[in-house]
Amino acid sequence: MEELIALLSSKVGISPDVATQAVGAILAFLEREGPADAVSKLVDSITGARDITNEAINAQSGGFMGMLAGMVGHVGGGIAGLGGQLMAMGLDLNQIQAIGRELFAFAEREAGPEVVGKIVREIPELGQFV
Repeated sequence: MEELIALLSSKVGISPDVATQAVGAILAFLEREGPADAVSKLVDSITGARDITNEAINAQSGGFMGMLAGMVGHVGGGIAGLGGQLMAMGLDLNQIQAIGRELFAFAEREAGPEVVGKIVREIPELGQFV
């Protein structure tokens, strides 16, 4: 996970804390929306990803960010809800797309293209980030 966070920080120009929060939000989204077997393989293939995913899920269920995420989710849900969460972190659309591309490229190296491919097929809106 440290390698991914460092990569995102340098390539996207964001702090490691924001990179960690963004990865957590994306992985939590995949846990909710994606095929369970493939998402589990992806998360388990990246050291430390399970902890970050669980932290993001817990954060989304409570507190101000959870309330904000819930409000965004009621408005758009799905990928739009995720976009709202990421924008609430101060990320713009170009940064969100760059994070998505880098995260999925990293995931392909760690979990394999068949795992990422299955997730993208199940959540077609992710195609713009791969």
